[in-house]
Amino acid sequence: MTKDVIALTPRMPDPAALLVALAAGGTELDVAVTGEGAVLQLVGAGGRPLVSVEAPVLVQVPGEVERLLGTPSATPVWWTETRASTAVPEAGELAGAVAGRLAEVLGGFVWPRGAGRVAPVAVTSEVSAAPAPEGALPTVDVVTESTAVVLADRPLVPLTAWLSDVLRTTAGFGAALQIVTPGHCRLSLPLRTALTGAPNRWVVRDPECGYYDGLSGAVLRWQDGTFTPDRDGAGQSRPAQAFQQVDDSGERRLTVSFRTSRPAEEELLLGGALETVWRALTGEPPSGWGTAEPVNLPWSPRQLTDLARSRVPEPTLITVVGGPGRPGLATVRVSRTSAGVEEDVVLSLGYGSSEPVPLEAVAGLAETLAGGHGLISMLVTVGPGRRDLSLAPRLVAPPLPVSFTLGGDGVAEVTLTHARRPPLVVRPVQVGPSKRPGLHYPLGDGTDPGAWEALESLLSHLRASGPAGSHGPGPDPRGRG
Repeated sequence: MTKDVIALTPRMPDPAALLVALAAGGTELDVAVTGEGAVLQLVGAGGRPLVSVEAPVLVQVPGEVERLLGTPSATPVWWTETRASTAVPEAGELAGAVAGRLAEVLGGFVWPRGAGRVAPVAVTSEVSAAPAPEGALPTVDVVTESTAVVLADRPLVPLTAWLSDVLRTTAGFGAALQIVTPGHCRLSLPLRTALTGAPNRWVVRDPECGYYDGLSGAVLRWQDGTFTPDRDGAGQSRPAQAFQQVDDSGERRLTVSFRTSRPAEEELLLGGALETVWRALTGEPPSGWGTAEPVNLPWSPRQLTDLARSRVPEPTLITVVGGPGRPGLATVRVSRTSAGVEEDVVLSLGYGSSEPVPLEAVAGLAETLAGGHGLISMLVTVGPGRRDLSLAPRLVAPPLPVSFTLGGDGVAEVTLTHARRPPLVVRPVQVGPSKRPGLHYPLGDGTDPGAWEALESLLSHLRASGPAGSHGPGPDPRGRG
């Protein structure tokens, strides 16, 4: 039985329906509330959590259920996620019974198919009487002084609200989040981005080497309460054989990473630059946005702006998705700076082996963003990657640069004369307003590995003239974050 079971219902799970569902464990189990009221738990004797029921989410974005679960569903639909403890053998069936009863009372269905049941589940294991460890995080499987370990086994592991909370909590304590999955699991792009950089890790179980890092391929071992690279006598880590299996499907991923800054005026509306890029590359606006997965809200720059304002001075991190016809995902970080409001955006679009990547639209994007959206910089790359934008624990060649654009402020800092004369064969194109122009530097068509040397040469040239390095692209240009 899977550990995660989801009820998808056309009606909202009200208190009465939740009480019926929670009765699946009989009268001997207690109900506890945690996560500031957002999580209900069925607990055994001594307070041992057996099943956690997350707050229901109304998913209004078409295609989002199918993206995450592989199961088509009409929208809007209420998504109620249950998570079973791995310490109790009966907990998986109990989670299925809770979700099954919700679906029975409210209509709808349970994912995965066949996991739901309506008969009560008796919990007889002695481990149910063991108390929860002091300070344990809800729904986390193992907690040590340095690491929170989450065990997951579903085809696609997303950055859910509870997982995002665990990540924030562990970061606040200076601890790591390490997600352990079987080799057949994939990560969603937002979760992969959130796990970038040690000590956070994606740990993959492997019958040959035990465990390996799903992002780097390094063989891992459990030592001193955390997963660390298994190093040889020379201090070098060794790669897992399973990680070396290269995907040759021909599918590709176009990534547009850009940063904008505009004055913090009352009429400022966020998300406009992202929507402009999305329309130019796909012909449609984004479909939805949210702070976790599933992305549940229809696209609305106004609501996005209101949320970011409510969180000042703290930054706001959101996920944006496209329609099912063209897989698209973006992460947006909104920050208040001394200069105004900054949006740091990484947009990825997926393409099949026979689908053309719209690189011809990139030059026009540079002109539009530099002219009316306060562009600081933009980097465009294309490389291999699944069309659905999920990540498998396999080796993937890095993307190749297509172009780099430096906005008007950056060009002014290094001087237009210097910025116009990079050590490149192709000359830059002036973009944006003539009084404070930006420069667009074509680097290649996404097939020449030499484009990396051209980009590094360009950035070194720009930094050599002053503080232009502060205007470099936000994410790792080689596509690792």
